[in-house]
Amino acid sequence: MMILGASALQVPAIKKAKELGYKVILVDYDENAVGFSLADVKLVVSTMDQEEVYRQALVYQPDVVITSTSDGPVRTAAYVNEKLGKRPDLSYMDSFCATVKSDMRKRLKENGVPIPEYYAAADFEGFRDAVERLGGYCIVKPADNAGSRGVVLLEGKKGSGDGSAGREGCGRRDGNENEGGEEGLRAVYEYSRSHSRNGVVMAEEFMSGAEVSVEALTVEGETHIVAITDKYITPPPYFVELAHCEPSRLEREVQEQIRQVALQAVKAIGLCNGPSHTEIKVTPQGPKVVELAARLGGDFITSKLVPLSTGVDLVGASVELAAGGKVDVRPKWQGGAAIHFLPAGEGIIRKISVAEEVHRLEGVEEVDIYKKPGDEVHGTKSSNDRLGHIITCAPTPEEAMEIGRRAMGFITVEWER
Repeated sequence: MMILGASALQVPAIKKAKELGYKVILVDYDENAVGFSLADVKLVVSTMDQEEVYRQALVYQPDVVITSTSDGPVRTAAYVNEKLGKRPDLSYMDSFCATVKSDMRKRLKENGVPIPEYYAAADFEGFRDAVERLGGYCIVKPADNAGSRGVVLLEGKKGSGDGSAGREGCGRRDGNENEGGEEGLRAVYEYSRSHSRNGVVMAEEFMSGAEVSVEALTVEGETHIVAITDKYITPPPYFVELAHCEPSRLEREVQEQIRQVALQAVKAIGLCNGPSHTEIKVTPQGPKVVELAARLGGDFITSKLVPLSTGVDLVGASVELAAGGKVDVRPKWQGGAAIHFLPAGEGIIRKISVAEEVHRLEGVEEVDIYKKPGDEVHGTKSSNDRLGHIITCAPTPEEAMEIGRRAMGFITVEWER
């Protein structure tokens, strides 16, 4: 089995493939990726380089090519599987609708799936026109990226009244105070475009309301929803996920509406077999799709929270499904699980420490710190800026969240400004 990606988030899938008896070929551009220690074959190759990954697949002849929690490699996996003549779990053409936001929006709109008003711009003039159509108050995001990279709220007329781009210099890559008018608008465009692999920038209607993600597995065209995850995001202008909680605490009727929209979206994308992670906003007009990914949910949602809250090994099931096996994703129990991420300040980290008491708190499953003294951080503008996480579980989601909040208090960070 060739697995695209060898980061920590891919490790559960790698381990499952090994358990199933597969010889594992790992592909990652980072020669120090943690998953490489589990590889039978280590290939230091970009997972976005479709032709090179295909060339390596011709050499090693894997039974199947998969990825776990990364968006970009979804296209590569679809491309290589199709070229090798493997079964079409997701066609290469459909893979664009699951990874490129402009293609995704177009496909969902064509199939009547509720989405925000949106425009895709290939240049600044098109972007400026899109912003005007949306009244100067909109979400700006790269069409081809993930992890909240390059996503920002343009407050415009509704915000500052002069076309400026929100608080904290949100459009400026240098972190300086943002200027208004044409220059400020261009700064926002360039900031988002710098994170777009294909150079296209999206301007979308700002949606208010609770945000969730839907974790599901599609088997032979039938989608099974395993969990709905409540998501907690940083305030504008950036939209970085700081906590997740399962099961959702929204009303049953609202959850059913969310389920129906998610099922519509997965069907529209054309997924035949495999996991999906659909992000949805519950707006005053009803649930609308933020984004859909034909992969497992990241941020340890499917690798840790889903098993803790439902007893379902969704990572393992997705690997078994890719290998042609039969899977059962019916929940075994219902409990509460949560993850809290430690947001970043601004400056150089002088010291970061975790008090021993945190490990004695009942319900704390995992504490992990990503950053170290000497690292420089410029606020929490994308998921890469977060300092660490704490995973908790309890009989109810409310209890899991409360334990997580208490546990966060045992982490101390000192900064050099």
